[in-house]
Amino acid sequence: MSAAPAAPPAVWADVDSRRAGAGRLLSRIGTFCLVELQRLRHDRSELVTRAIQPLLWLLIFGTTFSRVHAIPTGGVPYLDYLAPGIMAQSALFIAIFYGIQIIWERDAGVLTKLLATPTPRVALVAGKAFASGVRAITQAVVVLVAAALLGAAFFCCLSIAIAGLVLSRDRLMGIGQAITMPLFFASNALYPVAIMPGWLKAISLVNPLSYEVAALRGLLIGVPTNYWLDFGVLTAAAVAGICMAGAAIGRLSR
Repeated sequence: MSAAPAAPPAVWADVDSRRAGAGRLLSRIGTFCLVELQRLRHDRSELVTRAIQPLLWLLIFGTTFSRVHAIPTGGVPYLDYLAPGIMAQSALFIAIFYGIQIIWERDAGVLTKLLATPTPRVALVAGKAFASGVRAITQAVVVLVAAALLGAAFFCCLSIAIAGLVLSRDRLMGIGQAITMPLFFASNALYPVAIMPGWLKAISLVNPLSYEVAALRGLLIGVPTNYWLDFGVLTAAAVAGICMAGAAIGRLSR
């Protein structure tokens, strides 16, 4: 039998070029992640102050509703049931206002310089999403890295995309405040999906926060969940968010 014909040199050159491009993209994403971590190291007090609100939710809301026994949780103590939801809420609140930092960098002239470099915009957005996830993770536990990171990544990218559209810190603050609580209450963070009215169930099914809470709840207290579905939705949402933010961030340099 005759040997199969070898691939032409141009094909191998194209494959090598793609590999080199992917390697450069990953390298630059890693660089931006390190830059964001350096910023976080110089402002450690932020980690402490941001932990106050979720603690108040647990201590006040959680202990009060534990006594009422008004929400069916399938035999799980309500405080245990609530804790993963509060972790996800904390990540949401951190991430949804992350676009303010992008606008600040635009006003300071930093963003224009970064966008003028050959670095892909996706790398810049991914670095911001990573930093948002790290801030959220510090309020959870290490074993829950994937769920907290992916969930925060989507909402951080959503915030950056909104920043690219509104171009104003005040407008972003208003939009962020308008959507955070509806996202939170339209998820399974405080109560099971089964007791929601039909219209709210439909919103919960397309809300990434619901899948983040489900994954956290399964990992923390063993509530049955479909991890493939949870992490699949979170991964898809994070990728879509990075692409969306990468497309919108260019408007901030104009």
